[in-house]
Order: sequence, then structure tokens, then C-alpha cells
Amino acid sequence: MYVLVIGGGKVGFYLTKELLEQGHEVLLIERKPDRVDRIVEELGNVALRGDGCEVAVLTEAGARRCDALVSVTGDDEDNLIACQIAKSHFQVPRTIARLNNPRNEHIFRLLGVDASISATRMMMSLIEHEMPRRALLHLLAIQHAGVEIVEAVLLADAPGVGKSIGQVGLPADASIAAVIREGEFLIPSGQLVLQERDEVIALCKPEREMALRKALLAAG
Repeated sequence: MYVLVIGGGKVGFYLTKELLEQGHEVLLIERKPDRVDRIVEELGNVALRGDGCEVAVLTEAGARRCDALVSVTGDDEDNLIACQIAKSHFQVPRTIARLNNPRNEHIFRLLGVDASISATRMMMSLIEHEMPRRALLHLLAIQHAGVEIVEAVLLADAPGVGKSIGQVGLPADASIAAVIREGEFLIPSGQLVLQERDEVIALCKPEREMALRKALLAAG
């Protein structure tokens, strides 16, 4: 597989190193000459000096034959532009962008980036996993559909406990897909009454997460 990596900071350097060790063909594009020199010195002739947002640079890098472009600069705008050019001008099959500000995730999705990776979101998911009392645990983002799959564990004082799913008052753009009770997988109906310690798997739009959390886990 041929992968183009945009951005020669620590993330780009170690990503390139790992891909090379796995046997992939990789070319890293970086603007700063000192970084290019360091990468070439440590990894070999796998770096090109240039702006990964420019068509001429991507052409020189062989973007038309690459299987994936991964843009991991510290600037969300540059990452978005690089992915858009790769997709629209070179028909790169897979574009992946580093997301520095998680609030930009919706924009990246709307503008055609195949996948975005947010370190902030990952850290929040880890925190939620360790402290799940009032949190929705993020399981999966279905980016092309703008939907997230989340999990909630109901404690005794959760407002959803003792109510049927039809009575919970789920927000628009949210639905309960499954309930796991004492290890048993339940396909929910509107009449299913939620109980303490139920693990609720739900689908929702990202902007409806707060309303879903309030309906299931917290009264206000």
C-alpha cells in the first residue's frame, strides 16, 4: 500500500516509521527543511519538502497512485484542504485527517474527509470509560451517516430506571438499539422497562448527546 503522510512533526514522523516497519511504501511531505533533513537522516529517502495543500506538490509525490492520504499537521484547515484536494483532484480512495479541535469534526465529515482522528475525543472516551457514572461511553462513530453509537450504564438513581423505553423521552435523532441485562442481549421495544445496571446501547446524532444523557442518566 502506498501512503502519503502530510506533516513531519512527531505524529507524522512516528506514523511514517510505523508504516515503513509494516512494509508499506510511504512518502512524508513537510514544509520545514530541517524536519525533512532529520526524517531523511533517520528513516531514509522517504520525505519530500513542500506544502501538502498544493496540487503541484501532491502531483510530484505521486498522489494519483496512492491508496491513502493521511494529513496530521497541527492545523485543522491544512489537514482539511489536503484531504479535499486528494479526494477531488487525485481521487485518492481513502483520506484521513488529524483533528486538533473536536468541534471541527462535523465540518470535516460534511466536506468529505473519510475519517478524522481527535486526540481530545480519544482522551475523553478513556476518561468516560474510567468514570462512567454520568457519562455516555463512545463506542463508534459512523462518520458518513453523522451518527454515533454510545453506551450508558444505568445506576439506581438514573431517571431512565423504572421507565419503559417509550416513557423515557428520548430526544429526536436518538434511539435505543439494544439493552444488555445481566449478560443477556435484549432487543428493545417501547414497552421494555429499564432497570438498574442495564447497559443501554444507543444511536444518536452528535449534537443530541447532551439531551440523551439527560434522558437516561441525569435529571438536569
